[in-house]
Amino acid sequence: MSVAGGFFCSWLQTPLPWMIGPLLATASMRLLGTDVSGPKNARSVGQTLIGCSLGLYFTPVVVGALSEHMSLMVFAAFLSILVGYLCAFFLAGVSGADKTTAVLACMPGSAAEMTTLAERHGASVDRVVFAQSLRMLLVVILVPTALTLVGAHGTDPYIPSPPHISYPGLALLFTFCVTGGAILAALNVPNAWMLGPLAVSIAVTIGELGLSGVPQVLSNLGQLLLGCILGARFDRKFLKGGRRFILSVIGSIFLALILSAFVGAALGFLSGIPVATMVLAAAPGGIGEMGITAKVLQLGVPLVTAFHVTRIVILVTLASPMFKLARRVHARIRHRPRD
Repeated sequence: MSVAGGFFCSWLQTPLPWMIGPLLATASMRLLGTDVSGPKNARSVGQTLIGCSLGLYFTPVVVGALSEHMSLMVFAAFLSILVGYLCAFFLAGVSGADKTTAVLACMPGSAAEMTTLAERHGASVDRVVFAQSLRMLLVVILVPTALTLVGAHGTDPYIPSPPHISYPGLALLFTFCVTGGAILAALNVPNAWMLGPLAVSIAVTIGELGLSGVPQVLSNLGQLLLGCILGARFDRKFLKGGRRFILSVIGSIFLALILSAFVGAALGFLSGIPVATMVLAAAPGGIGEMGITAKVLQLGVPLVTAFHVTRIVILVTLASPMFKLARRVHARIRHRPRD
């Protein structure tokens, strides 16, 4: 069904057909009551393929240019986290969910990391998982579609290096990337199978080793596997028991999309970076999904990927301390004596 969904969306010429098609096919089957799941290790394999592919855009010239935007990347990351907190206040107020659950449900970060924090701080784990999954589904569908409808198709001068395919070099490249992912996974780094292969692929590209490009069919396979995993997160039983929360989550996601688009557009105007590229860089999506969108629409793959990597690194590093600080501040405000 997932493969059929990919072919169908390709026939319809939708954006990201090999991610959106399998995602909708798998989610539909789950919501209809069919007990389906993604292939074993599908997420790890899909992230490795996409991370390896995206890293090939980071040539020495590109990395030099990106270094000029480092302060902007950090600033954008903190604005994205602020947007997450604003959406959490909305979600808590409308749905009645506790603030801990609302914050972790709205943070634009790794679903796995948010789930871990939910377990650690006594939040509703199933609600956090559902909200994060629904956010990824809507972002993956709506952001590429909206950018396509407004004609945001760039003339991206960045091309992957090397452009040629060498199967021995490709095998060596994937060996390096898998090793990088395995090392980060062993260290319990969130998003290990995206960040590890991405970092290794970037290092190989900066070093100008010229091993091989990644065939389009493997990039499509990576999208398909991620689409399957995203779709398989949905559960029919949850839909029956939490309609108010679900509608509130949908509202918070649309609020996040609007606020993120505003942030991206403002930063684009201020920095001189194309607005469409900055809107994609500020979108509340994942590294792989937004990087692939940038690749398809030619909207600055290295820049978009770098912005999302910066955000996930800051969020993963500071999420727990910021969350504890926010809880302490809220507790003091709540217990402040009134005149």
